[in-house]
Amino acid sequence: MKEEQISSIIGQYDFLKEKKFEFQTFGSGLIHGTYLIQTSDSKYILQEFNNSVFKYPERIAHNQQVLGEKGDVSELPFALPLPILNTLNDSLTKFDGKLFRLFDFVKGETLQQIQNSEQAYLAAKAYGGFASWSKEIDASLMQESIPNFHRLDWRFENLEKAAQTSKNLKHEELEILNFYLSQKPLVEKYLDFLSKCPQRITHNDTKINNLIFTEDLEKVAAVIDLDTLMGGLLLYDFGDLVRTVACTELETSRNWENLELKPEIFQKLLEGYWEGISEIATEDEAKSLLIAGEVMTCIMGLRFFTDHLQGNIYYKVQYPEQNFHRAKNQMIFLRSQQRLAPQLKELWYKITGLTD
Repeated sequence: MKEEQISSIIGQYDFLKEKKFEFQTFGSGLIHGTYLIQTSDSKYILQEFNNSVFKYPERIAHNQQVLGEKGDVSELPFALPLPILNTLNDSLTKFDGKLFRLFDFVKGETLQQIQNSEQAYLAAKAYGGFASWSKEIDASLMQESIPNFHRLDWRFENLEKAAQTSKNLKHEELEILNFYLSQKPLVEKYLDFLSKCPQRITHNDTKINNLIFTEDLEKVAAVIDLDTLMGGLLLYDFGDLVRTVACTELETSRNWENLELKPEIFQKLLEGYWEGISEIATEDEAKSLLIAGEVMTCIMGLRFFTDHLQGNIYYKVQYPEQNFHRAKNQMIFLRSQQRLAPQLKELWYKITGLTD
C-alpha cells in the first residue's frame, strides 16, 4: 500500500480527514492485510478485508453491529475492538474495489503459544467472560458469517461424499479415513447437545493469538478478530481452546510420538472457562464441555482430510501431503483425548461441582 492510497481510505473518516499520519505493516495475520496508522495523538489499525476467505462481509458487519448496539462493551474487563464507522455510517470502507475497516489500536502483546499454564487460564476466562457478557443478546439476531462452520455432522457428511469418489488410496490414507468414519458416535453425541443446548453468542475462533495480553502478559487486554462471531454453542469456543492450547504440538507438527493432550492445561482451560460461564451455563452446556475438545479436533481433522481427498482446494499447503499430515495430527490428538476421557471427567467433576 502507498501513502496516497491509505490517505484516500482514512479520508473517509471525518476525524482523520486532513490529518498527518505515518503507517507501517502490522502483525503476522494470515488472512487480512493489516497496517498501523499513527497520527500525532492516536493510533489505529487499518485492515484490508479478505473477502475471498470471508465471502459474506455484510453478515460479519451486521453481527458486529448487533454486538455493539445490544451489548455495553464498557462492562467488559477487557477491550472488544469493533470497526469504527466511516462518514457513510458504515463499518466497511470501499476503495479501489476492496473493503477496509478501521479499529482503535490496543496496546499489548499477542502470543502464538502459551508460555505458562496461567496464560491458558486467563485466555479461557476471557472467552468465557465474553459469552457470559453477551448472554442477553438474542443469538437469533446473528447471521451465519461462515455457513455450517462448526457443524460436525455436515463436515462428517462432506468426508463421506469425498470418500465415495476417492480411489486407489494408500494403506495409511485408508487407516485415517476409517478412523474418521468411525467417529459416528461422537457425531451423535454432538447432535444430542445441539438439540439440548441454547444458542449463544460465540467467538468461534478462540485461538490464543486472537487475544491481546497486557505487556507484562498478566492480563487479557482485548478479545479480537470477531469475523467468526455468530450464534453457536459454548462447546465450540471451549473446544477450540482445548484443540489449540492443550496440545503438545501445533496442528502442522509431524512429531507424532510427542503429540498428546496436556491434562494440566486442560484443567487450567476448564477452570478459566467455567469461571466465565458458570452463572449462565445450563446443565447440558456444562456436560457438553466434556466432548468439546473432541468435537473441534474431529471437525478440523475431517476438514483437513476432506481437503486432502479433494486435491487441496481450500487450505494452503507447503507440500502436497500437508493436509494429509494435518489430518493425521488431529487424529492422534483426538485419540489422546478419548483415551484420557476418564481423567478429564474427574477434573470436570472437581471444577464444576456437578454430577452426572
